Amino acid sequence: MSTASVFKWRHFLPQIILLNVRWYCRYSLSYRNLEEMMQERGVEVDHSTFNRWVLRYAPELDKRIRPHLKPTNDSWRVDETYIKVRGVWKYLYRAVDSEGNTLDFMLSAKRDGKAAVRFFRKVLKSQHAQTPRVINVDKNTAYPVAMETLKEEETLTETTKLRQVKYLNNVVEQDHRNIKRITRPIMGFKSFNSARRTLKGIEAMNMIRKGQVKGVEQGSSVYQARFIESIFGIAA
Repeated sequence: MSTASVFKWRHFLPQIILLNVRWYCRYSLSYRNLEEMMQERGVEVDHSTFNRWVLRYAPELDKRIRPHLKPTNDSWRVDETYIKVRGVWKYLYRAVDSEGNTLDFMLSAKRDGKAAVRFFRKVLKSQHAQTPRVINVDKNTAYPVAMETLKEEETLTETTKLRQVKYLNNVVEQDHRNIKRITRPIMGFKSFNSARRTLKGIEAMNMIRKGQVKGVEQGSSVYQARFIESIFGIAA
């Protein structure tokens, strides 16, 4: 989709839209915070407009960074964390490699074998993820069931090992903290779809922050901003 069409009918410049989507998905900010920050810069934007921007462009950000991600290694760490949607806890499945690089993520209403199978399939389709040599998980009984299913259908090879060692999952549990920090000001999502779409942007910014994008150094916020503008076709 071209830059012109993706921002068609918007009343604000693409640079302003992307700036606010990037800030919201990267820092612990509410839509009211963004409204005040834009007012200080002489730009009047209602907080509901920020919500529409995030729901529209957060998934687009996730999609556009995928071809630029560095390859990860073949040692997976898989775990779930909790995300509140309409007052009910849902499950955010997340996988990183042994160095803490994000492999993929999936929001699920349930925490069972079928959900685990869907998640593994999603990770295996990721362009930057290698076929796992070993998958480390917690004591959740759904994971052995999922592994058996995937091996029976030959989605995973018989040589892939499932390892249930809790302390080895510290790397993914630590990585959960950044996602929880960003979602805390949201105070719970209003719908499953809005949660799913917003989390795509949060996870995308988390991958950029960690230096997973080719040519963008970890911790360089200026180059991160330029990279995002470049993949949306906006000249610096």
